[in-house]
Amino acid sequence: MNNKPMLNAYPDSLGGKLEEIVNLLKTDEMQDVFSSFYVLPSLYHSDLDRGFSVVDYELNEELADREDLERLKELGIDLKLDFILNHASAQSPQFRDLVEKGEASDYRDFFIDWNQFWEGHGTMTEEGYIQPDESCLKQMFFRKPGLPILMVEFPDGKKVPYWNTFYQEVHGRQYLGQMDLNIKSPKVWDFYRNTLEKIASYGASIVRLDAFAYAPKAPGKKNFLNDPETWEFLQQIKELADPLGLTLLPEIHAAYEEKIYETLSQKGYPTYDFFLPGLIIDAIEHKRGTYLAAWAKEIVEKKISTVNMLGCHDGIPLLDLKGLLPEEDIQALIDLIVSRGGMVKNLHGQKNLYYQVNATYYSALGESDGKMLLARAIQMFMPGKPQIWYLDLFAGKNDHEAVRRAGESGHKEINRTNLSNEDIVFGLQKDIVRKQLELIRMRNTWSVFSEDAKVEVYCEGALLTIGWELGEAFARLRVDFDSGRYTIESNEPNNCMIPMKNVIISTKFL
Repeated sequence: MNNKPMLNAYPDSLGGKLEEIVNLLKTDEMQDVFSSFYVLPSLYHSDLDRGFSVVDYELNEELADREDLERLKELGIDLKLDFILNHASAQSPQFRDLVEKGEASDYRDFFIDWNQFWEGHGTMTEEGYIQPDESCLKQMFFRKPGLPILMVEFPDGKKVPYWNTFYQEVHGRQYLGQMDLNIKSPKVWDFYRNTLEKIASYGASIVRLDAFAYAPKAPGKKNFLNDPETWEFLQQIKELADPLGLTLLPEIHAAYEEKIYETLSQKGYPTYDFFLPGLIIDAIEHKRGTYLAAWAKEIVEKKISTVNMLGCHDGIPLLDLKGLLPEEDIQALIDLIVSRGGMVKNLHGQKNLYYQVNATYYSALGESDGKMLLARAIQMFMPGKPQIWYLDLFAGKNDHEAVRRAGESGHKEINRTNLSNEDIVFGLQKDIVRKQLELIRMRNTWSVFSEDAKVEVYCEGALLTIGWELGEAFARLRVDFDSGRYTIESNEPNNCMIPMKNVIISTKFL
């Protein structure tokens, strides 16, 4: 996996269809800016969660076709696509077959029969499902209140509980939701193999494994990131992916103190840098580079391969910072971003189990052009592969109207506003957009930003320096968080000093 910049968007985020994003990437303004494109899974047939409840992995013809993917390839832009390992839509062919045929379905064991799973580890209830023993329940991690069960009515009237970690909605014998897959079923492994082959045929080079850590399950375990089952499962997926030339990017949200990112690295996988978004805001708002520099040094010293970001389709990660930032500083970040219009999604309503704050990164920074540019400059100099959320690039603001339209559980829509072609044309004229594009183009085209480069990080209080060296070539970012000033120096050919050198980023930090 190279470390050049990657665009991140839904196929309908910029103009309405993938075709229009390809056209945008061909414009003069976008030349030499991106080398990769992470297209979110509404690219496939899906029905919920803006793509993450996949019906099947065929292309959604309303949004994209193979010609669009071929045009991306012609531009030299490789693809990152999603594979959701833990679950499939209740509208998937496999689950619909189960509902239609019941016990006679070929997919009877494709999903997890709750009662078969818990047999011998609980007590049957009057409602027809096993209540697991308390010794098992207390170990489990839950994503929603109550047991993760969907009661499925078979054609003969029999009701069978199936494992359902995430969303569900029931209308008689019509179901919506995300049904957990039974990884002990040979049919599931046939599905995994066929899906990876299909994703590879689309031209993907990176596959993000969404929710994979929920897939391995066992009575008496947490059933999220079970050890060693999770790593055994991941190795099995890798054995399917390697012959197809696919790099796996496992997605795990976990506190820094748990060192899961390090475990992934030691096992040979790249990892998401979920720490960077919060660390940059902390550095800017507290006028210190200490914690940010410590993390950057760790990446370099331990040779951890990362994909980093500012914003994304979810929220700004906060749980992940535990053990890296003091807890009171994490809470201060939450309070600050909420005061700027962000929304907190608590797990089970418990504030001590915060997960993320939903906000655009631009709004989280107080809608300051200067702070946004500083954040982007830091990201471009961080080790790893920079992933750029399209709405950050266009300095998108919190969309509270979209949240209201989405209703309950629509908090994520605050940072998913689709931009029309007119919005894009207008945005490309804005100084904040043009300067971000220059920074991203710098990272994409300068030879010094190579996987083989030497990266050094220095910090003293409010002064942070990140330098890259490759042979005689160098590039250096110097940040003074006190003054809000950064400089970029380089001896790259034709780029001795980029236009933004010595730019005043902000005259005053709040």
